[in-house]
This record gives sequence, structure tokens and C-alpha cells, in this order.
Amino acid sequence: MFTGIDEVDWASMRHAYGSARDVPALLWGLASADAAEREAALDGMYGAVHHQGDVYDSTLACLPFLFELVEREEVRDRDEVLGLLVSIGGEEGGDGGAGAPAVDTDRVPEPVRETYLMARTAVRAGAPAFARLTGDLDPGVRRAAPGALVRFLEEPARVLDLLRERVAVERDDRVLVALTESLGLFAHRHPGQARHAVTLLTGLSAPPYGPGQRLAALGQLAGCASDRLPADLVATAVGLLRDRSRERGPCRSEEPERPAKDTLVGRIRRLRPSDEEGSQLLRTLHSGLGDRVRDRIALLEGQLTSPDPTDRCNAVWMSTGLLHGWRGDYHRPVALIGAQLAQGKGRLREAAVSVLSDLFDLAAPAADELDALVGAHSDLWVRQWERGAPTLGEPLKALARSGDPRAVPVLAFVLAGPVVPDDLGDAVVHLGRAAVPLAPALRHRLAGTALHSPEAYPRALPLLSALGALGDARAVPEVLRVVLGVPEGVRSRDALVAAAVRTVGAFGPAALDAAPVLRNLLRTEWAGVAADALWSLEGDADAVRPVLVRELTNEDAPKRRAAADALARIGPAARPALPDLRLMARSSQLWERMSAACALWRVGGDDDAGGLRGRASGVTGAGGDVALAVSVLRASWRENPHTRRPIADCLAAVGPASEPLHDLLHAELASPRRHTASPAGYAGHGAFADEGLLRVCREVLAGG
Repeated sequence: MFTGIDEVDWASMRHAYGSARDVPALLWGLASADAAEREAALDGMYGAVHHQGDVYDSTLACLPFLFELVEREEVRDRDEVLGLLVSIGGEEGGDGGAGAPAVDTDRVPEPVRETYLMARTAVRAGAPAFARLTGDLDPGVRRAAPGALVRFLEEPARVLDLLRERVAVERDDRVLVALTESLGLFAHRHPGQARHAVTLLTGLSAPPYGPGQRLAALGQLAGCASDRLPADLVATAVGLLRDRSRERGPCRSEEPERPAKDTLVGRIRRLRPSDEEGSQLLRTLHSGLGDRVRDRIALLEGQLTSPDPTDRCNAVWMSTGLLHGWRGDYHRPVALIGAQLAQGKGRLREAAVSVLSDLFDLAAPAADELDALVGAHSDLWVRQWERGAPTLGEPLKALARSGDPRAVPVLAFVLAGPVVPDDLGDAVVHLGRAAVPLAPALRHRLAGTALHSPEAYPRALPLLSALGALGDARAVPEVLRVVLGVPEGVRSRDALVAAAVRTVGAFGPAALDAAPVLRNLLRTEWAGVAADALWSLEGDADAVRPVLVRELTNEDAPKRRAAADALARIGPAARPALPDLRLMARSSQLWERMSAACALWRVGGDDDAGGLRGRASGVTGAGGDVALAVSVLRASWRENPHTRRPIADCLAAVGPASEPLHDLLHAELASPRRHTASPAGYAGHGAFADEGLLRVCREVLAGG
């Protein structure tokens, strides 16, 4: 085995951690009879030779030996080596591997891009091996081979014939599912021959095939031939899910026993669902249904009411893709997710809590169950970590983020205790006026924050946010202590002082005693934020306008934007700033243009009755500022979805005069996709941000 491996000059090659002289040992490790050695070697390949999807000269040199491994029947875990080959080949983001990310070869330097292309070419050249492996004695290899075959063998007719032959003779249900998924991939890659694959998929979606196989076929048909789906798709899919669960019995992993080593590959494997195949089957169906949100909600409800807790756990986790990616009426599915909280400690409850904590007010239908869980388990109020500061427990955080006032007494108890999580203030923000009783404790906590500490910023910032949201002007002394007391050299000092100044501004005229401190800051690096806060306290445009106009030319882009935003809030009294705002509205930076355009409209709009006439002539001034603003904001809305919330807020401030952009709001409300949706799936607090945008859009249109 490995003829010629010693003749390769590995020491002259590189991988992620330097010299590739250790690569031969990794290759021999993949061939070892010892499972622990194979696991460590695979981890080394993904960790160094194919680090985060990268391809090096040593990666290319490995390919002949990896192909030799997958064709030797005596080698164990050849399916894992096949997955590594698919990932190195780079097709479809390498999804056959152990989680290596896709690499966009268009965004890497030319020499590096050439290496990726060479890897892809080499794997394609070896693709006939994948054809032979579709009939291997090892079912794991037979499961991995069809996907590799479709991706790399550039003979569509032969690929389709091989898949058809294997479907006819295969008896292993899990291999049949893999063949089905490969037929769907084939239909996408070869639309000219898709009808043949669709015919096979249609047959695989009906008896006598088993429920798992039929679910797999329905998922693929949803993605490539939705006209072939049954009229009662949801009922059919839910019934098949129930049948599959009964056939499977108590869920246990069908993967071979592996050593419990703390490797990257091992950790990724342990994070997979206990019924990974079932999870993938339903996820594929959801993905194929796309914008058919009502069907997807009905399907999710069917999953969440399954008698099988494993099916319900899978449903909870995959609900994030739907909830954060698409708009719809989620009251019932969220209530069903909440119902899982009563299932006792375990993966199902953990999954439900995790999902609910990122839904904010969308989690309200589950508030009763969250409150019951919080009330019954005080050990869940604060989460202690082996490393790092404690954080608010997920159930309590979810309850508070939902806006439920029942979280307030528990948060008060935590605030009075010996361990107060730094992120507690972030949760308070979402409770509105119900959290006013917490203000004294929040002030006390802020007063005790060590401002010289490296942790001053993460500890004080959530408290400042909470006090600002509550409008608690009694906290002025504690907040000014932050403004004046953070020593130079403390990490994030500038950002912390700026946050404290904004908090003073949030108190409004009730904090008028702080005005002298703010005036002193007008000659410092915090001039812009101090001017904005001073306007909130005193309402004297003449006192702050010169400072804000000066800040429009600050070297720091965020400070320029903040100045424009502050001038927008001042409105018509900031008219002397219009020439600078017009220049800024033509900036090369998208966010800068957007902020300037909003300010132009709010500052100069009153002088611009009928100003849209300026659009035709290109005039800017009293007759063209609104035209310029409309043009910039329309382009920004379309160019970057994340600009939509601040633009919608601007339109709300403009009022009925915002009508020229109402078509954007109507289109937004009609779209089934959330504006925060990512092609890669769920990201961050997408649903929360999107629901805020929808709310503002409705308010603007209702007021217009």
C-alpha cells in the first residue's frame, strides 16, 4: 500500500501548521486497524491538511493515497475518507466532509485559486472509483459513493444508469436514502436529463418503499419537481414520519461504535442529532417547500406533535430555519415548542429552551411553560461556565426577552444575589415599564462596577442600556460616574463613555443637571454623542449644531454617521447643515449615504413641498433634497437589506410625506422571506430584527 509515498518530498510542502512532514503518518493512520488511530488521523487531516476547507500542496499530494484507501476493502471507515475526498474536491461546498466550510474560489488570490482548481480536477479524474464503490460490500461506502459520483463523474448518462441500477438492487434502507438524495442532486445539476431522475424519484416516493425512503423522495421532489408531490403532502409526510418512528423503535445511533476521543471530528459527530437521518429527511423537505410557509408550518406542527420525542427534538431544532427565515403565523408551533419544556431534563428540553431564547416576543405563546420552568428550577436562573463569566440562564432569559412581567421578581432576586450575570441588563430592556421596580438594584449594580477593570465595558454596558430603556433619570449620578471615571488605557474606554453619554441623552430633560458635563465633552473625542445628548436635554439647536456639522467631516466613519443621525433628530432647526449633508449623501460608503439621506429629508423636507420635481432636473437645494434622499434611500434599501430598519424608522419620522417610498414598504410586507434571511440559514436574532421592521412598516402605512 502507498507505493511511492516515501519518494514524495513532504518536508518541502506545507499545511495549516507548517511543514507537511507529518502527513505520511496521518495517511498510515487512516489505514490503521485501530479505531482510535483512525479517528486521530482523520482529525489531523481535517485540522491541518484540509484546515477549514483549505487546500495546500500537501493536500494535492495526498489525493492518490486517499483514492487508494477508499478502494481497499480491508480498510475501515472508508466512508469517512470518501467524505474527505468530496470536501477536498470542493463541489457543493464539500458537504460530504466533517463540516469543512465551502471556500469561494472567486475570493482568493490567483495562486491559491489555482490550487483549489487543481484539487477539483484531480478528484474528478479519480471519479471512476466512485462508480465502482456504489456496489461496495460496505453499506457505509455505498451510502457515501452516490453523492461523490454525481458531483465528480462528468458523464451524466452513465451516472444516471448507475443510480438506476443501484436503486433496483439495493436493499439497505439507508443506502436507498442516499441514492434518492443523489437523484435529487443529479436533477439540479443536469436539468436536461432531470425528467429521468424525477421519474425514479416519483417511484421511490410510493409503496412498496419504506417510510424513510418515501420521505427522502418527497423531499427531493419538493426541490426539483413540486408538481409531482401529492395533493395531501403534509398529511402524507406526517404519516410517513409516524410510520418511520414506529419501525425504528427507541432511537439509538446507527453509526458504528467510535472511540470517545476529544477530536474535532468526534465533537462534530457528537453534536449531530441522535436520529441524524430523520432530521435530514425532514430538513430536506422543508427546504424544498421554500416559500410554501403554510405547508411548512403544518408540517412542523405534525412533527412537534409526534409521539416520538426524538422526532419532536428534531422538529424543535429545525424550526429555527423556518422561524428565522420566513414570515408567518407561528403562534401554534411556538406553543408546541413550549410544551416540550415539561418533558424533563434532557436534549428535548434543552433544544426548546435554546430556540425560545432567540425568539424574543415571538416566544410569548410559550411564556406560561417558561414561567413554570423558571419557577420550578432556581438552578436554571444563572448559568455558571467552566471558563468565562456567568450568564443569565436560558429559560429566564427567554421569559424576559418575551416581555413577560413574570420575569421581573426573579430578576430582582438574581440582582440581590451573590452572582449577577453581566448580561442581565440586556434582558431587562425587553420588559418595558414592567421592569421599573428593578431600577434601584440596577443603579446600585452600576455604582459598584469597577471602572478600572478590563471587564468594565461588558459589565457596565448592559446596565446602561437597561437604565436608558427605563428612562430612570435618578441614575444620572451613577451614569456620570462612568462618563467621568473610566481611566485611560481601560479596554473599550471610548465606547463605554459614549454609551454612558447616550444613556444620559435617553433620560431627556429630566437629566438637565447633567448638561454642564455634556457641554465640557463638546471639545473631546465624544463631541458628537455629547451634542446629541445635550440636544435631548435642552433642545437648543444653536448650541449643538456647529459641533455636529464639524463631526460630519470626522476621520471616523461611525462618528460621521452618528452626527448625521443626530442632525436628523434635530430636524428643520439644523438647516445650516444641508450643504454638508448633500455632499455626504453622495459618499462612496453605503451606510454613510443612507444616514445623510435620512437627515436631508428630515432637516430639509419642510422646504421641499413638491420637491420631487428636482429629480428630473438633478437640482439639489430646497427643491431637490427630498428627491436626492428618496433616490439614495431606495437604492440603499435594495442594495443591503440591513439598511431597511433604519430607513423605515426614517420614514416613520417623516410621516405622511414618506409616501414616495411606500411601495418599498408594501413590497416588504408582501414578501414571505425575512429581510435578515441568509442563504446559509439561521443567523443571529433574525426573527426579532425582522418583526421590528414589519411593525414599523405597518405603522408608517397606517399613518400615511
